[in-house]
Amino acid sequence: MDRHIPFDALHNFRDLGGYRTADGRRIRPGRLYRADSLGKLTEGNEDWTRFLALGVRTVIDLRYPWEIDSRGRVPDHPTLTYHNLSIEHRPYNQAALTADVQAGPYLSERFLEVAEDGAQEIRQALEVITKSAESDEPLVFHCASGKDRTGELAALVLSLLGVDEPTIVEDFTLTELATEPLLAEWRTRNNGDSPTWPDYGRAPASVMRLFLKGLKDRYGSVEAYVTDALALNAQALTRTLRAALLEQPPTTHPELTFHKATEADAPALARLHDSAALWMLARGIDQWKPGRKDEAHFRTRMREGEVWLAHADGHLTGAWELWWSDPAAWGPRPDDAGYIHRLMTTLHTAPPGTGRRLLAEAESRIATTGRPYARLDCLTSNPRLRTYYETAGYRAVGERHDKTDGTNALYGVTLMEKKLG
Repeated sequence: MDRHIPFDALHNFRDLGGYRTADGRRIRPGRLYRADSLGKLTEGNEDWTRFLALGVRTVIDLRYPWEIDSRGRVPDHPTLTYHNLSIEHRPYNQAALTADVQAGPYLSERFLEVAEDGAQEIRQALEVITKSAESDEPLVFHCASGKDRTGELAALVLSLLGVDEPTIVEDFTLTELATEPLLAEWRTRNNGDSPTWPDYGRAPASVMRLFLKGLKDRYGSVEAYVTDALALNAQALTRTLRAALLEQPPTTHPELTFHKATEADAPALARLHDSAALWMLARGIDQWKPGRKDEAHFRTRMREGEVWLAHADGHLTGAWELWWSDPAAWGPRPDDAGYIHRLMTTLHTAPPGTGRRLLAEAESRIATTGRPYARLDCLTSNPRLRTYYETAGYRAVGERHDKTDGTNALYGVTLMEKKLG
């Protein structure tokens, strides 16, 4: 399931539901949303209908009043309670920054300023979120792009709920999936010009990592920040939020269905790849990169081999590529194997065991062609992934140290093979 909920005018509207916590529970879907500016909604159109269908009862607008005056706010509606809590007190112009400014150190310092300058408004926001959670009413908080101010508040809430730091970092970086349309919006507002800062609209993992580190260096923990800077009872707040917003994950899951991809599936495949790449980067796994496998890549793989998708209850939950030769990794070989690449799942929402189920389905497809072997490769620097494949019946049969991803960067892979049947 894609975290981004599709709208025409909104590009970064996301459900925080489904993230797991340290005690094994998960955030209830459909209760807590984060977004870019709801001032882009227009009463009476399809976007407005989609928004109202979510059942949102409370909107927290984190922007400056002057931003609201110039670009609007969510339309009035009898079911909505609106709060403008401007947590940022020192305006700055990201678009006008120069290329030498590094996003990680620069934005994390701005986040720390907001954490101190905006303590009163952040306190109010957490109180509103808590009240909404206790009332079992969906809430959305937003700023302009749904990245920085929204990302900071999301990080605080996710931390209080017990979500681990890599997932909080990942959640921040998911704005990368909306960067291009957000940039296009900016250009439209600015006569077609582009920002001078190359990182405008970007959400690199280093920003959130450095912010969380800075907050812990100053206060000891997020909970201590809430207690000392916000003058809230962090323990009581945490208990209330967790009781209202967490649930046990489901114990039954819908069956997976599979179909062969067509060209119309290429955008979803590219997005799934980029989501998986951001998951890896948030956890320090330097393997896939967002944007490295675009729609054209997947269309090529469809023409030269096969690409398969898995769905659960109508939601995309995984995919993989199937090649009939792989000379770049394996050299010239007889026509005796299928080569599995880019095994991907929706990592927080896929049913347990989805990856293994996809692998088995790929092997079954290879076997139906009469080929006796399934082959794949994994980074030599990722022993955890190698172990995963070994437990699925694969064995290492060699290594290749000069594989390239098309960017002239060389890396090493372990070649793995499984005898089918």
